Amino acid sequence: MGEMSWLYMYMPIAGVHILWPGLVLIGFSVGVIGGFFGMGGAWMVTPGLNILGFPMAFAIGTDIAHIAGKSMISTMRHSKFGNVDYKLGITMLVGTMVGIEIGAQLVMMLERIGLVGSVVRWVYVVFLALIAWMVFYDFYKATQKRKKGDVGEHGATGIEWYKTLHKWKIPPMMHFHASGFTCSAWVPIIVSTATGILAGFLGIGGGLLRMPALIYLVGCPTHIAVGTDLFEVMISGLYGAFTYTLKGRIELVAVFVMLTGAAIGAQIGTVATKYAKGYGIRVAFGLAVLCCMVSIILKQYGFSAAAAVVILSAISLICLWIMKIMFVGAAQELRDKKAGLSQA
Repeated sequence: MGEMSWLYMYMPIAGVHILWPGLVLIGFSVGVIGGFFGMGGAWMVTPGLNILGFPMAFAIGTDIAHIAGKSMISTMRHSKFGNVDYKLGITMLVGTMVGIEIGAQLVMMLERIGLVGSVVRWVYVVFLALIAWMVFYDFYKATQKRKKGDVGEHGATGIEWYKTLHKWKIPPMMHFHASGFTCSAWVPIIVSTATGILAGFLGIGGGLLRMPALIYLVGCPTHIAVGTDLFEVMISGLYGAFTYTLKGRIELVAVFVMLTGAAIGAQIGTVATKYAKGYGIRVAFGLAVLCCMVSIILKQYGFSAAAAVVILSAISLICLWIMKIMFVGAAQELRDKKAGLSQA
């Protein structure tokens, strides 16, 4: 430790010393990146905390607790716009909670046999590879469409598996008024259990998976899927935080440090969205995911310092890029206002 000891903060519950500027940076970046891309940045937090030195179960528990705090704020915003299908949300809660508990139990079991670090890391690698593929594939499709000049309101409708699932007539049947469809209650329950298990196991809000699942499998309109998913993340985050607290795997000091960073970051990310143009954003997001993936693999093979450098520098660069978009955009807006006034 020596002279640099002031850079390290003791985490009383996990019993480890953690580089606190790293924590602030992760929290801040999650805020900026989450606010900007509209996808939570939670997928960075568990691997990030683990790379900084948290034991895996603590990384997962701490991530879940910090998501709970963050999603409450976003849910309040969305419910104002009436984008939450509460009936669907509550139906899914059953599955979500059961799923999270299963996921958390799996983590504790793996921790007992000493495999939690590597198993969770590999699941993350697969999970992030999948997200990166989705992002780049989506970008590729959009570019192809633009070349053909097909810029319809929604373009071609993609995957519609929910049409098949809606044909299941297994009682109880439910009608979801806000989303405008009727289906067997088992469809949302099964979907939410599956996303819940992943959320409890990886410490993510499950939003990255639940959003597409709500749209493609349950058949929810996109704007309602966003609000309902946030409502779901809030409850699942609270339940996840509750179950991991009982298991003694949440480091509150880290949660507070990260939430402070996230609160500031989210303001920046949200403002920057106003000035961002085009699809470059998606590519940047995909690259962030890939960097995160590389750092997890480095950590898995014992290159902890290199892993920390990769993830921290990748998220710093993306934050700087987003802040640049914000400052350049705001400056341009001011110039335009002045020009408008001088002509008047």
